[in-house]
Amino acid sequence: MSQRFTLIVAGDPAQRTGGYIYDAQIVSSLRDQGWEIDVVGLAGTFPDADAEAAEALTQALASLPEQAAVVIDGLAMGALPEVIAQHAQRLDITALLHHPLGDESGLNEADQQRFHRSELNALAHVARIIVTSHFTARRLPELAAHYEMPLNPTVTVVEPGVALAPISPAAEPGEVLRLLCVATLTPRKGQDILVQALAGVAVDHGLCDCYGGARDSEFTQRVQQLIDQNGLQNSVRLHGECDGATLEAAYRGAHALVLPSWYEGYGMVVTEALAHGLPVITTTGGALRDTLPAGAGLSVEPGDVDALQDALSRFCHDDELRHQLRQGAALARDALSDWQAAGAKFAAALTAPVDSPNLRPGSQFASDWLTLREAADVDSRSQPLAEFAAEWLSARTSAPLIADLGCGRGSNMRFWRRA
Repeated sequence: MSQRFTLIVAGDPAQRTGGYIYDAQIVSSLRDQGWEIDVVGLAGTFPDADAEAAEALTQALASLPEQAAVVIDGLAMGALPEVIAQHAQRLDITALLHHPLGDESGLNEADQQRFHRSELNALAHVARIIVTSHFTARRLPELAAHYEMPLNPTVTVVEPGVALAPISPAAEPGEVLRLLCVATLTPRKGQDILVQALAGVAVDHGLCDCYGGARDSEFTQRVQQLIDQNGLQNSVRLHGECDGATLEAAYRGAHALVLPSWYEGYGMVVTEALAHGLPVITTTGGALRDTLPAGAGLSVEPGDVDALQDALSRFCHDDELRHQLRQGAALARDALSDWQAAGAKFAAALTAPVDSPNLRPGSQFASDWLTLREAADVDSRSQPLAEFAAEWLSARTSAPLIADLGCGRGSNMRFWRRA
């Protein structure tokens, strides 16, 4: 691959959420390293793509020359496998996944399965997959096995980098503690859980500033109602989305980051807080169990109001605990990688040879077709021959090693288990 590619994202590339900031930082780093990158934002509704979104992605891919390299953010591609398949033979497509679409909170079971299947179908047609956490790297094979769908491309982890910053000062004796929550106002981020937990912590011990765009108006209204109902108007503030300078000032003025998410594909704000030497109070949802280093903060199960309240109360009332967590955050800060290193890993992933150079992306059998033909395949198999083979195998004194060279989606093994 030459040092040039097109990055395609859903909507405005300048959005200030973790995924878009990751994309922008990787682009900036690679441009510094000499790469030429075109960034394309798609019109339409995502991730549950509408007709406008499908047409936008179709046009974006059709405009690229033969064998052009293109990186497509998962939010823009997961619901459009047909479009990806249409261009897989002539383009070098890389999928960039922040977390599986079907893992988003609030989906009913039918929508969750629909998103998972759609995304796996799309991923079957790409040359390679880049994910932003080891959690997602583990999650994708689990999903593929669960839905009995292929996951052939190489999966490479490129975790976010971080820009190191001056260490934020510790709280002075008797100073009101300032907690910082940086997350869009959506149910998955759990600000309603945070407000309920803060209601049980003495208000004279802390202020909580929440920064993040109101992406869900109904949820935002619920959070504000909880603030009002619990008399927290003077201690919990919803500031909305802000620019980089305002957020940097918020980090420098805080004493801890609080992230009550139900699920994160990585949780970039955790490492941003650690870059400022701030302890983190968060959950174990998704990748957060991996992202927060031991000793640098406190973790609770997602959605557990009482556990979060206890963690907040301990942090606010225990001077020694705060000191220990600041020391842990400082140690974690020293181990953080910057965005230049992340960019170098991203470049290496893009230029690494594809594992199966003779198998073009999209040349696999469609999983739906394999599913439809499995019953006919089973009916055509010889049951007496399977029974004879089973008797022969059971009579052997040593355990046999059986290699299924055309394993497809595993129908052979299911037939043998039935036999």
